[in-house]
Amino acid sequence: MIFKMGIITMAMATTTSTRSGSGFMRRAFDRMIEARSVQARRYVNGYLLSLDDATLASHGYDREELEREGASTSAF
Repeated sequence: MIFKMGIITMAMATTTSTRSGSGFMRRAFDRMIEARSVQARRYVNGYLLSLDDATLASHGYDREELEREGASTSAF
């Protein structure tokens, strides 16, 4: 409360934040990106597993490691 010449004036501070709930949105976005990254890795692994061992070795990949990481040949 602020007293000014006999008149009581109440000052109220208000803040507007666009960040309310941003923690939830950030986590949801991060989880979506991670899920899409895993999906992309599995799709690429599916293609790499279709290559012969000599080609994989020349590019620094190991068939057993790719098989352990998993593969998905479907687009969804």
